[in-house]
Amino acid sequence: MRGGGVFVGELFGREREEPAPGVVLLPGWLGAERQRELVAACREWARPPAGMRSVLLPGGGTMSVRTVCLGWHWYPYGYARTVLDGDGAPVKPFPERLGALARRAVAEAYGERVGEVAGAAGFAPDVALVNHYPHGARMGLHQDREERVDAPVVSLSLGDECVFRLGNAEGRGRPWTDLRLCGGDLLVFGGENRYAYHGVVRTLPGTADPELGLTGRLNITVRQSGLG
Repeated sequence: MRGGGVFVGELFGREREEPAPGVVLLPGWLGAERQRELVAACREWARPPAGMRSVLLPGGGTMSVRTVCLGWHWYPYGYARTVLDGDGAPVKPFPERLGALARRAVAEAYGERVGEVAGAAGFAPDVALVNHYPHGARMGLHQDREERVDAPVVSLSLGDECVFRLGNAEGRGRPWTDLRLCGGDLLVFGGENRYAYHGVVRTLPGTADPELGLTGRLNITVRQSGLG
């Protein structure tokens, strides 16, 4: 929905959407088995050392989501090889199977236009952030600006549905578009909207597939850092 009203695409069912240039939503892209595999993998990645943590923001607040990083450790607002704002352990390696999945995601999202989107044709992901949204968690509008290349961002949703707010690259104000993201959905954003502000307004408790055994929402964001 755009600032109110029904969700974009809801009148006609959940089909492929391109809510803004360079932004592609593929509903149900992950099948049930792959979703279960990823949830199990997230549980392993969340274990210490270098496990899931609450992120302390520079202003003194704490993010309501909990995060574990793979490949590179993200902290506000940079990358490191160790969990310097946590237990200090080396970050867990970036799984090649996740990289292969993300490359396929970009290829399928852009199709024949992949060569027209900056960094899409040679997409080489090397970092992932796994965010767990317990009931009541949200994420304010922000940009993903710590990377040194303009390659697309791949976002995979698991568990509870959420209201995802896609803003613009100029600031946190309007215009924005609210999208419904469900378990199994793929969202890719790149091109002129690679640096669009975005966030999660709210999650919808109890909407996850019960077979996942997951409380809340998991979001796996895969990026190319450009750090070498």
